Parts: sequence; structure tokens; C-alpha cells
Amino acid sequence: MSRIDMAAVAPEAYRAVLGLEKYVRANVDHTVLELVKLRASMLNGCAFCVDMHSREALEAGENSRRLFAVAAWREAPFFDERERTALALTESVTRLGDHGVPDDVWDAAAKVWSEKELADLVTAIATINVWNRVAVTCRTQPPALG
Repeated sequence: MSRIDMAAVAPEAYRAVLGLEKYVRANVDHTVLELVKLRASMLNGCAFCVDMHSREALEAGENSRRLFAVAAWREAPFFDERERTALALTESVTRLGDHGVPDDVWDAAAKVWSEKELADLVTAIATINVWNRVAVTCRTQPPALG
């Protein structure tokens, strides 16, 4: 199933991405970070990361209904303004198209996040997208149930 183990084959590259991960864990609100990781992983079709981040969020005390609702966060009443703008930014950065992140998405986030918080949030979104691309490309599987 799995193609290669990036940590074993390219340990310096793996450690570099791990350095980004350590930075965002220390600088982004844990609840928001897990929502961002989960949403990006859903968009990227990364089963390993969806599994890992949903389990980590549950273990940290996140409500299961909120986690299930991340897939339909725009319609769900469970998220505050900061979480909503983080999720919108996550979608725009993850689905980065020809025109980049739309001004309305950026402006809404900039109203509720400081410049430093936005920089850290963008770094978090970029980091989970790197992890997703590695896991999907390498066909990394979540652990078996049970």
C-alpha cells in the first residue's frame, strides 16, 4: 500500500516540515489549528490526516458534532467568527486557484486576526497542505480500527 517512508528516505526534508509543525503548534490556538488541519485534509482527500487530526481533536476535548460539521462548516452553527474566517482562509489557500486568495476572504480574516496571527495561520495552512501532499503521494494509511 504505502509507497515510501519519507522520514526514512529523506530525513532532512521530513525534519524541515516537522520544524514548521512545531512552530505552528506553539503559535496557533490549538482548537483552531485542529479545525484547519481537519478541513484542509478533507479537501485534499488525505485519509491519514483526517483520521489523525479528528482523533487528536477528540482526545483534546473537541466536540464530535463540531468535528463532523467541519465538512459543512458554512451551514453549521457551531463555529465562531475567528474559526469561520480560519476555515474560509484554509479553503482558499488549499484550493489556491488562478487568482489566489480572494480579497473578501482575506479581509474578513484580517478583521479578527492580527497580522502575526494571520502569518501564523497561513503557515499552519501551508504546513498541513505539505503533510497532506506527502501522505497522499506516499499512500500513507491510517492505523487499523480497533
